Amino acid sequence: MDVLTHYDWPGNVRELENVIERALILSPGSVLRLAEPLAARMRPTPDRLDENEREHILRILERCRWRINGEGNAAAVLGLEPSTLRTRMQKLGIRRPARPPVQHR
Repeated sequence: MDVLTHYDWPGNVRELENVIERALILSPGSVLRLAEPLAARMRPTPDRLDENEREHILRILERCRWRINGEGNAAAVLGLEPSTLRTRMQKLGIRRPARPPVQHR
């Protein structure tokens, strides 16, 4: 249980669902055992508060597709006003990744 709660889950719920389903299928007996270790894929937890805040905001921004305002926005998920989120992003050096150029055929 500890491994499941401390894993970063970059694939979100779908990845968790797949790991649990695979473990259910492959576990012998009544004890659930992971088919493959997640620990090798775990990122170390940052010690500093600002590093934790930065990573948390980045995860929420990615989950919300970098929407700060509007429906399903990151500011609302974080319980912040959009202007406050923008200020924290600036303070923490968070910038939206550049989008690849659109190629026309």
